[in-house]
Amino acid sequence: MLSVMDEATPAVAETGPVASEGAAAPSPRLPTAPAWDLDDPALYLNRELSWLEFNERVLAEASDPRNRLLERVKFLAITASNLDEFYGKRVGWLKRVHRADPRMRTVDGRTVAEQLDLVVARCGAQRRAAGARWRDELRPALAAHGISIVPFTGLDEPTRARITAYFEQAIFPVLTPLVVDPAHPFPFISSGSLSVALNVRHPGTGQDRFARIKVPQNRPRFIEAGDLRFVPIEDVIAAHVHMLFPGMEVTDWHTLRVIRSAETGSSGEEASDLLELIESELRRRRLAEAVSLEISGTLPPARIELLLEELELQEGDIFFSDGPLGLADLFQVASLPLRDLADPPFIPAVPSAFVNVTDDASFFTAIRERDILVHHPYESFDATVARFVDEAADDPAVLAIKQTMYRTSPDSPILAALIDAASRGKQAAVLVELTARFDEANNIEWARKLESAGVHVAYGQPNLKIHSKICLVVREEVTGVTMYAHVGTGNYNSRTARLYTDLGLFTADPAICADLLRVFNYLTGYSEVLETKELLVAPTNLRPELERRVRREIANANAGRPARIIFKMNALEDREFTRLLYEACQAGVKVDLIIRGICRLRPGLPGLSQTARVVSVIGRFLEHSRVYYFENGGAPEYFIGSADVMKRNLDERIEVLAPVRQPDLQRQLSELLEMLLADRRQAWRLDDATWSRDPAAADPGPHEQLLAAAPFS
Repeated sequence: MLSVMDEATPAVAETGPVASEGAAAPSPRLPTAPAWDLDDPALYLNRELSWLEFNERVLAEASDPRNRLLERVKFLAITASNLDEFYGKRVGWLKRVHRADPRMRTVDGRTVAEQLDLVVARCGAQRRAAGARWRDELRPALAAHGISIVPFTGLDEPTRARITAYFEQAIFPVLTPLVVDPAHPFPFISSGSLSVALNVRHPGTGQDRFARIKVPQNRPRFIEAGDLRFVPIEDVIAAHVHMLFPGMEVTDWHTLRVIRSAETGSSGEEASDLLELIESELRRRRLAEAVSLEISGTLPPARIELLLEELELQEGDIFFSDGPLGLADLFQVASLPLRDLADPPFIPAVPSAFVNVTDDASFFTAIRERDILVHHPYESFDATVARFVDEAADDPAVLAIKQTMYRTSPDSPILAALIDAASRGKQAAVLVELTARFDEANNIEWARKLESAGVHVAYGQPNLKIHSKICLVVREEVTGVTMYAHVGTGNYNSRTARLYTDLGLFTADPAICADLLRVFNYLTGYSEVLETKELLVAPTNLRPELERRVRREIANANAGRPARIIFKMNALEDREFTRLLYEACQAGVKVDLIIRGICRLRPGLPGLSQTARVVSVIGRFLEHSRVYYFENGGAPEYFIGSADVMKRNLDERIEVLAPVRQPDLQRQLSELLEMLLADRRQAWRLDDATWSRDPAAADPGPHEQLLAAAPFS
């Protein structure tokens, strides 16, 4: 999935220019070159609108005829899911900031009040565009292939009888009708859930009552009716409401959804430990303020007034749709096992370094002999990263395993291996980040399992998230105690490792391993000082070391030497670093940025950013890896790791970047970066403030090339 909303929220909101539906944001007026003032807010693109433009690029994949039909449906579902998450996180945050100080000005110079209006307008346009894609393109295209979404009343009698039997057995017992009257208060509507809202009339008195039925989320949204026909569950519920309100008359029904803020703010309460505090935060989030109300169809003014009053919303917070709500549920349709309409299944390769490894000792020997770079999902996560921890848990020579956990799957093989390691008497320590947004409950559950199994569990601080992806294995060998490390760009999550492109470095380099040991001791112990020699670690030396290397490229350019920077990352959000990149461009440094989402820099401006190129690649897999390249006067430096160029990553999190020094591994990274920069099939290019792509380009994209060539195997 291309869901990209990260978990933390910066301390200030953002603002910027707005564009009409389906178009890039117009450029603010700028000075004529060369009189550039790098403090001018107009030079820094808006954070929120830049992310929404990324989501529009995802939505464009839903209309791209080069994609197979079910893949296009998947991209539409991803767009809708991303937008829901954005609304909960960013719009919820903007509303809080707006109440505190609507005149606050942010990086691109607008007030929070102005930004909130712009963001809500863009979100509405994107919702309408997504609905139109479904109504006008994808639903008819599915029907042309025999896949139809039909109303209950459109079914023949035998099929209706079968669906009714299913409703009575599997849906009806789960439903709870809730009516609003003096004895029954307005029902709580949870965030993101679909509800059937009805007007129920007493046939004798003619008195009307508002009623709500929550659509159960543990039942499929689209009920199979046979022959690739599906009926929306809300339609089935509406067709059987007489069973829920016997003797009453239901005069109309519609569906609605509420999005609640994911930002609850500080409660100011004391907690005995961080785990207790996060559990309290989860309870508050469930009851958080509503930020959006989506309604299908039209409602009487009195009903709208009731909803607005009870949800404490304004008219501008309502989105009316003439189609189905909750388009993220189309993942169910996108997952249909129809090989001709979906991408063929992909089986990742096992890296050649591990192909003939048959036991614990030879696995670690392979890493000790040379650094190994792995590229997921093209290379297997289970046969590399998960096996690394599993072999360590099983190997009697291993003394200790240290691991960070930010996001993981509910059935994580890695954490199961750590529990096994503890049962074998090994020292197993896990740094669990409880505040990983929307994964808190899963992480709390795992933390308790790990602790009960004897694993040493420590937590990050609320204001300093542990976002690094690091693992350290300590092994006793004939030559003495040896350490082995893995530093990655992605989470230790076997599920997302099949969907996200990520890199990982296995190494036994003593200096890197010693640095990692210092990082783990810093995280589990009590110290204000963290010094590393090889690793770049936030919030201590990551920002200054990256900045130092950029300034070195500037000095090389000023001296007439070749100078180039290539950053591959998820976001360029930090204003000061963006300013430094502008300085690099002005000095003549070639700046290539491969950015999936947010980008503040405006490339191609004469006298300012003519040497900058910004590319965003959208494809089958979510581009998630972070790579940092510096030409360094012909002695190139490469780093991979967990950090994006965002203020929160550089200053407010524990992040780790590791150097990649072996020439063959550097060559692999170079080939990957150049492939992405040259891509014409899946890449979009930013020119000033406008994203574009050649719609006729038919060259295979980087994903297709990697699938075909498997260059890292």
